[in-house]
Amino acid sequence: MKTLIFFRHAKSDWSGDFEHDHDRPLSDRGRSAARLMGQFLGQSDLEPQLILTSSATRARQTVELASKAGAWSGKIREAPEIYEASVGTLQRLISEQDDAIDRLMLVGHNPSFELALAIFTKGGATRMPTAAMAAITIPADDWRSAVSQGGTLKWLITPKLLKKGGFPAD
Repeated sequence: MKTLIFFRHAKSDWSGDFEHDHDRPLSDRGRSAARLMGQFLGQSDLEPQLILTSSATRARQTVELASKAGAWSGKIREAPEIYEASVGTLQRLISEQDDAIDRLMLVGHNPSFELALAIFTKGGATRMPTAAMAAITIPADDWRSAVSQGGTLKWLITPKLLKKGGFPAD
């Protein structure tokens, strides 16, 4: 069984001093949301063993804050191809991962994450606001098969939902 988690970067700061979209940092609200999501996942049974993050500043900051807040032990690796990736690029990246990894996380961007989520779950359009996480369980032993067969959406969580539910944030 494989678990694939899509984690959209948290809210970015449009007023910051950056030259390119790639360099846009997180806002204060985004930093708070990233930590909240990290704590949530840290308390679940789905902590990722490997995290592939876009090279964009806001994605890297999101996963760094989340990982620290949730005390994740999974290895974080930058995957520049996630930035502005097509669904096909994401599928290729996923299929190339070591089959010894059972829980894989991708940290990146829309619209590719929303499209990939729909394809992997063979479902309709699903909205992934900033800092949302979606976990898909896939009955496969290897990532190549996981990509081709898809799976079931286990959950889709947003910071807003956690706050409304009274999730204990530090």
